[in-house]
Amino acid sequence: MKKIYLISSLIVLIGIASGISYFLVRDANAQIPEDITLLTMDEEKYTFGEDKDTIKLVEFIYTHCPDICPTTTQEMNLLRKDLVKEDVFGKKVQFLTITIDPYRDSPAVLRSYMENFGLENDGNWIFLTGDPAKNLEEQQKIKKVADTFKFQYRDPGNGFFVHSTFTYLIDENNKFIKKFPMGQDFNKDEVFKAIMDEL
Repeated sequence: MKKIYLISSLIVLIGIASGISYFLVRDANAQIPEDITLLTMDEEKYTFGEDKDTIKLVEFIYTHCPDICPTTTQEMNLLRKDLVKEDVFGKKVQFLTITIDPYRDSPAVLRSYMENFGLENDGNWIFLTGDPAKNLEEQQKIKKVADTFKFQYRDPGNGFFVHSTFTYLIDENNKFIKKFPMGQDFNKDEVFKAIMDEL
């Protein structure tokens, strides 16, 4: 009987280890497709494959979010200030904020969102949305970027999205390095250390 319990326990442990390994390998191989082009807050085209100078912290938001998105943006702004002090923000590190609600989050709305947080529009924190003239196609491109990291979201019909709660650090080739919680669980010191370790 003890032998059966031992074998059963071993099978369960192997299953758990295999599951963890699968997710680690999946994340490690995640990379944003180079051919995806979105629109910046300044209505300029941004193609992921053309920006290979910096590592990036990627945040997914929507501006109508009542809690976790603005909290994350606020924490990232504090992190930005720490990176500025180290003289690496903009030179070796950039932030990307991608809306999951391009229908409402036009470039003008994203610029207003930046202003509300006192974010300087200097090209080092880039907000991305879709071209309003091709909304359905642009939504699919944003979803493709989100799917790279298994970031899930949906609108239940009331305009308040249900979504995953992670931000992502990616390298110069837009490949996954590490993920961090959003909202109040976003630890700017932990993210700062991870970024500096990569530089």
